[in-house]
Amino acid sequence: MAATEKAAAAATPSGGAKTKKRKFKVPHTFVIITVIILAVTALTWIVPAGQYVRYEDPVSGQMLVDPEQFSYIEQTPVNPLLIPLYIVDAMCSRIDLMLLIMFSGGAFIFITKSGALQSLVAKVAKAFQNRLFLFIPIMTTVFALICTTQGVNQFIAFAPIVVMIAMAMGLDSITGVAIILLGGSVGFSTGTFNPSTTLIAQEIAGLAPYSGLWYRAINLVVFLVVVNVYLVHYANKIRKDPTKSPMYELDKDNEFKHLDIESFGSMTLRKTLIILALVAALAAMVVGSVSFGWDTPELAAVFLALAVVEGFLAGETPSSLSSEFLTGCKGMLSAAMVIGLATSISSIMTAGNITDTVIHFMAGVMEGTPSFLIGPVMFMANVLVSFVIVSGSGMASAVIPITAPLGDLLGLTRQSTVLAFNFSDGFSNYVQPHSTALMGMLGAVNIPYDRWMAFMWKLYLIILAVSCVMMVIAQAIGYV
Repeated sequence: MAATEKAAAAATPSGGAKTKKRKFKVPHTFVIITVIILAVTALTWIVPAGQYVRYEDPVSGQMLVDPEQFSYIEQTPVNPLLIPLYIVDAMCSRIDLMLLIMFSGGAFIFITKSGALQSLVAKVAKAFQNRLFLFIPIMTTVFALICTTQGVNQFIAFAPIVVMIAMAMGLDSITGVAIILLGGSVGFSTGTFNPSTTLIAQEIAGLAPYSGLWYRAINLVVFLVVVNVYLVHYANKIRKDPTKSPMYELDKDNEFKHLDIESFGSMTLRKTLIILALVAALAAMVVGSVSFGWDTPELAAVFLALAVVEGFLAGETPSSLSSEFLTGCKGMLSAAMVIGLATSISSIMTAGNITDTVIHFMAGVMEGTPSFLIGPVMFMANVLVSFVIVSGSGMASAVIPITAPLGDLLGLTRQSTVLAFNFSDGFSNYVQPHSTALMGMLGAVNIPYDRWMAFMWKLYLIILAVSCVMMVIAQAIGYV
């Protein structure tokens, strides 16, 4: 009996047994946005309704706010029972963007399935793996260029091969995964061609697709230089003294030391044609947008056509092409749905006439900010939001309707507003413990989050500083 009582006592917390703590799990993006929708709906009952007078800019054709003409109007609270209708209406209003996102996934699946990009990257890696000062910049540039249209999470499965190459060169696993993550982050975060962030933000802000490309391209180069200087310095330090690596002990038993680089195959004619088709499609989208006024529907059509061309180049039959295309679209369905869901936030704020009130309040708060710091302040405000709304497309739909007219009031061009969003959404993905791209990549090569941050925190602070500088320059030149 006594033994039974002791066993029972030991099984209880009072008996001294350790209770397993449940780890906090970040809610799904849909849950976060739904909570925001409910909160915004509640605010339409609390926040006074207000309205700015708007006018059409004769040069750009954009509807701008007149900072001198704001007035409070009669309260127009939103009925919570109508939230589902607002969500459906928001999705209908963004159907072109949603199709663009899904069709890009449908096109890209053939490029990934064919192994064309994998072979291209492996070929470059094999040629330069013994020349560190060339190897790292070339590899990060390859991933940066690829990720101008795609998210870094597309290459989670590719992480082991780059880690293997890095370790064969006397480096650590962090260097290997950083090549993909940091290179990809520059391509994604500078927003040169990205359909899921830049195009969405520009459409909401009333800007032409791919307008302002020249300055975003400059930013891509600037951040590539910053990232490569930091990464090459780190790699040289690890090569000289491996114990400096946060992964030193764990890398001793790394399972990726003996992977075969030849497993990705060589660049065949078929793979070369697939890469060329992708390049041609991107060029067509830029030329069409700049010279012929193409908008989102035309860009979605290009991705649809690219999917068909890539599918046949990859050797698919009409039936298998259709099946794979749908698989690729399904992979982007979540991102497409987030666009519609998040768009309803601004729809509800507009219906409740509180958007201008919020803008008026924020303008008042930032009124004392020196003019040359408006860009950096706008960027840092977006950084804070990015830790709540991880989805780039969702964040664009939620914040641009507020920050674009706020920028008008504060003297910040709408291109600069979009740039602030790009920087904050993109680069924050590589320090957030709830980022799919980051955690998926680290999990694929067995790097603990704390070891990654031991490497990354200084670089992230540098990136924040450089982003602020580029925002100051954008504001100074009146970036359009």
